[in-house]
Amino acid sequence: MPPTATRRRTTPEGPSMQSATARGASATKLPARKRRGDPLWARLMVILGALIMMVSGGAIVGGKVLIGQVSGGIEQRNLLGNAGAKRVAIDGPLNLLLVGVDQRPENETDLIRSDSIIIVSINAEHTQARFLSVPRDTLVKIPANPRTNFKGATDKINAAFAFGSQNKGGREGGMELLALTIQQSIAPGIKFDGGAIVDFGGFQALVEALGGVDMCIDQRVESIHVGQDKRGKFLAPSKGGKPVVYEPGCRWLEPWQALDYVRQRHLPNGDYDRSRHQQQFVKAMVKEAKKQGVATNPIKLQKVMSAAGKALTVDRNGLALEDWMFTLSGVIENDPVMLKTNAGHTNTVKANGEEAEQLTPESRQMFQSLVAGTLDQFVAAHPEFVANDGSIG
Repeated sequence: MPPTATRRRTTPEGPSMQSATARGASATKLPARKRRGDPLWARLMVILGALIMMVSGGAIVGGKVLIGQVSGGIEQRNLLGNAGAKRVAIDGPLNLLLVGVDQRPENETDLIRSDSIIIVSINAEHTQARFLSVPRDTLVKIPANPRTNFKGATDKINAAFAFGSQNKGGREGGMELLALTIQQSIAPGIKFDGGAIVDFGGFQALVEALGGVDMCIDQRVESIHVGQDKRGKFLAPSKGGKPVVYEPGCRWLEPWQALDYVRQRHLPNGDYDRSRHQQQFVKAMVKEAKKQGVATNPIKLQKVMSAAGKALTVDRNGLALEDWMFTLSGVIENDPVMLKTNAGHTNTVKANGEEAEQLTPESRQMFQSLVAGTLDQFVAAHPEFVANDGSIG
């Protein structure tokens, strides 16, 4: 069970990594949130990376026709509503909103907060992607939503999705209210050109489709989820099992190891260390897909895209999905720039009897520069905001 450098396919015996879904919410207050063991920040990034890779593959082996075929299984909805930009063509700079949830589309009566929120900024030439993470515990003013009888509140931003989805608002209502909250409290003036909701179940399928990754681990991490008894059988650490330990160094990780590693949150710098590990994982996944020839092999393309389709609900903003994917084919040629909100450090404040995050003045400047089209200048002036993740290559 410990990490190994060999590419031997193994799976720990034990319970599924899928976490339970929080249920129930009133119009003004959500139930206390149980901490999940399944962070979704990385999953969003991986899925977007997979889609971009599919674009590159389609351009090489069959153009838009093939892209249309492999993207047919992706659910499409009008998610952004009034927060979306009105477009008739895909040109100029683009802003996409990616939201991670651990809920299946068929279980939409279960309210859930968004566990990860990413703004993806793509330059006018469609050759570079920058990822800006909005910490899920950021304290914000969530605007009123008459459609779902929500009166507005000051709360953590991850509650906006639940407030918007209640009272039959569904995913569309949740995504729209979250996007409107970002427009009001995080990045005033931003318009989203497209968006996606990512589910955990499909993400697991995508990791399995690639078979694992080569990854560099930058600090000793002890699993709180996966362990073994004296006979080497699965036994959760909470039940007395000896935890799996990920030691620093570069090695091959099986799918279960990679998923377990990026889930760990009991780290010296909490969620910020976890986000860094997830960023490392994103780049490792992209490299592995390139190495396997996903972008030039129609069979592998179909396999990976089928896995991605199980994870995604997208808002294509009235434009054909294959046009979106074909347009962004150049993005994969350059590594994405990962930006660390608050430069990767906690900045807590007490609110509603519990700790929340607040954006530093520099982080607010980062989001303002995104809206103003000066993000490159901000990055040049604040290199500490760029994730130096130490990934392979």
